[in-house]
Amino acid sequence: MYHEYPLLEAQQEIHDLAAAGAPLTKTLAAVAEWAERMLPQALVSIMRFDPANNTLSLVANRHFSPAYTAYMQALMIGPAVGTCGRAAFEKQLVVTEDIDLEPHWTAFKEGALAEGLRACWSVPILSTQGELLGTFATYYRHPASPTQEEQNHLARSASLAALVLLRHRDKQQHRMQSEWHRSLFVNHPDGVYEFNLEGHFQRCNTALERITGYDTSELIGLHFSQFIAPNFRESTQQAFNTACRGEAITYETLGRHANGHYYSLEITNFPVIIDDIIVGVYGICRDVTTRNKQTDELRLLKRGMEASPSGIIMVDAQQNGMPIVFANPAFYRITGYTPDEVIGNNSRFLRGPDTGPEATEAIRDAMREKRDISITLLHYRKNGQPFWNHLVVSPVFDPGGNCTHYIGIHQDITHEKKQEAKLAYQATHDLLTDLPNYSAFTEQLSTVFEQHQRGNHGTLAVLHLNLDGFKAINDGLGHLVANQVLVTVARRLEGMISHPDMLARLVGDEFAILLAVKKGHTAAIVSLAERILTTLAEPVALEGELIHISASIGIACHTPSIQEPYSLLQHADLALEQAKRQGRNTWQWYRGRKAENVKYNVAMRHELHTALSAGDFVLHYQPIVDAVSGRIRSVEALVRWQHPSLGLVSPGEFIPLAEQTGQIIPLGRWVLLQACRDIAALNAQSERILPVAVNISSLQFCREGFLDEVKHALYISGLQAEQLELEVTESVLLDGTGPIIALMETLTSMGVRIALDDFGTGFSSLSYLCDLPTHKVKLDRRFVQEAQKNRRMAAIVQGVITMAHHMDMIVVAEGIETAEQQQDLSRRHCDLLQGYLFARPMPLHELQQLPDLLMSAPLHLS
Repeated sequence: MYHEYPLLEAQQEIHDLAAAGAPLTKTLAAVAEWAERMLPQALVSIMRFDPANNTLSLVANRHFSPAYTAYMQALMIGPAVGTCGRAAFEKQLVVTEDIDLEPHWTAFKEGALAEGLRACWSVPILSTQGELLGTFATYYRHPASPTQEEQNHLARSASLAALVLLRHRDKQQHRMQSEWHRSLFVNHPDGVYEFNLEGHFQRCNTALERITGYDTSELIGLHFSQFIAPNFRESTQQAFNTACRGEAITYETLGRHANGHYYSLEITNFPVIIDDIIVGVYGICRDVTTRNKQTDELRLLKRGMEASPSGIIMVDAQQNGMPIVFANPAFYRITGYTPDEVIGNNSRFLRGPDTGPEATEAIRDAMREKRDISITLLHYRKNGQPFWNHLVVSPVFDPGGNCTHYIGIHQDITHEKKQEAKLAYQATHDLLTDLPNYSAFTEQLSTVFEQHQRGNHGTLAVLHLNLDGFKAINDGLGHLVANQVLVTVARRLEGMISHPDMLARLVGDEFAILLAVKKGHTAAIVSLAERILTTLAEPVALEGELIHISASIGIACHTPSIQEPYSLLQHADLALEQAKRQGRNTWQWYRGRKAENVKYNVAMRHELHTALSAGDFVLHYQPIVDAVSGRIRSVEALVRWQHPSLGLVSPGEFIPLAEQTGQIIPLGRWVLLQACRDIAALNAQSERILPVAVNISSLQFCREGFLDEVKHALYISGLQAEQLELEVTESVLLDGTGPIIALMETLTSMGVRIALDDFGTGFSSLSYLCDLPTHKVKLDRRFVQEAQKNRRMAAIVQGVITMAHHMDMIVVAEGIETAEQQQDLSRRHCDLLQGYLFARPMPLHELQQLPDLLMSAPLHLS
């Protein structure tokens, strides 16, 4: 057999098996068979060395039973471990001629003898560098000792086994490295790819397909620039060139996705070097669009937090004591602390002696419950200065729902608190005198009134004061002096009032005092009123002059019949009016008045304010006829209040109220404009042209801007100025005739006519008639009604008619209700007549249907 299979051919077969990567056991078996040809009686044993455990293990072959093979696994090497253990340890040939006699085989003797083994020769399998790979041994079934030639055969066999083992290890390592590389390349979460030196894709992994949207087949062979945004191609090429020069580089660029959108890429390129030659370039990339966006958002968020005018801190909710881990500049500015004093500490250093425990506990509860809280509390700066802090605390949760941090936003609202306090003070106090105002007084009155209603608290009284002749001081000396007088009065009154009594300035020169006295001590109220009059009578020295003032006082006390607190103030107001009528500089006690009348007036005043905006006012028109022919010459506009529940309210009731409340101004403005519109529309639709007379209150006529109101009404309505007549009473002359006459002349020059209404009922001098540019006087109905039965009154009527005619003025008689009255006025040559005998005031649509002639035939006068 030895000569039939040449050794060289067998050795070549072993090399072929090793080169082909055949299983190690098969190749080692071929090595054993090759050695057995040189050593015919030997049983070849090859053991592999495990450097990790420093052990030897028998490679199974056909010569040894499975039991013995298993027995020869993981044997420690050492100087007294059988034959192979010693050979591996000593790295030289070890010969055991008789196993039965060898003490080093004691531990293994039983197994060897049972296997039929008596001798063992072993040499270490070593690499050229002396690295132990295993042992090559031959066993014999009889005691034996090797010749030199046999030792040479052992050495040759061990060398061939070393070659096989090294090649196997190299292939294993290469395979392992290849597998590691393949696994890394294929499974890497980032895009991994290879370029040739021209920049064309050679290979890429699935992650690159996911990132770019392109399949591998679409990428291989193409240049990378085709997948880069045009503006970034040059910089990307420069980075690639850097890698081609042998340097690794990491950079960002902008890629173009398969669907057309652009995305941010972070790329690392590095050269592939083989034998000192750069053969290609590796690339690793990742889509950092989201990361960059988050980075930008975080940067903006951080910048926003740093630039925020509100103090912002972040505390760690997972550390003991919840230390502050971040604070923005505004927090340091607001609190006065430095970063070293803030970071790492709990925010409790902001608390102080007046920090409310309720607020602190509310914050603790919210943090325990991991919810938001918004609260205002008093905190303290480093220098001890308190400030009002509007604090918002919000929890921050991680993806698992765990609260990791709390964000605290601090706003110094001390200024706003001061402004609130200031506004609250201004809402309840008079800014000139610093006394409580009307609102505060009525609120206190309600509170004290309810206390008196619930129990026996003595007598509650209200004193209402009004300065006598204050208008003259205001008009003659100016507002500054008048204000100083009011301040002086306030200080003097304050000196006479003590807590819990209350002094307030209601409005203008009106003051009120709320005080409580014991039952039966009403004399103390009178005493106070007397002292007030005495004190205020002392002159006030201002700007070198002595100003004398006095006051009228109305007093009202709480009685069981009074059920509402405002009634007490109303009663005091009524008593004040009575004191004014008594000659002023006195006090007057409220003596009673029907509560129904008081409540009615109060209700009417309130409803009057809303009636105009609600459209509750309407205009009626009453014709004015020729005294002889009965033909309509003009109409008078008369306002009516169509009350939603009371029906038509008499002008005698609401006109005085309107003058008292100032509503007469907007009401009069509305009447003027509406009358002009109505008559302009009527004249445009009729062949006859009717002028319209509008009653103007003296308050409205004397008010600055009235002339503009007339011009506006004419312009808006389109009514001709000659068709408008303004009726005024003699009361317009009370504040001086100069400006009034000038206004009348201006109106007359425009074409507007002026009539003097209710002539003879006032107190102005008849000499005014010489100067007033009026063209008509209207006799009051009282003269008409009494002229037939009172000779003196008839003489007055005749005198007025004659005088007016001599002054080229027309006379109108009002209140004509009977034919006798009409005949009497006609005989006296009165020009025009107005009254129920001809027509009552009527809506515009009825006036449109009225015939031109209101009497069946002209009067025949004797």
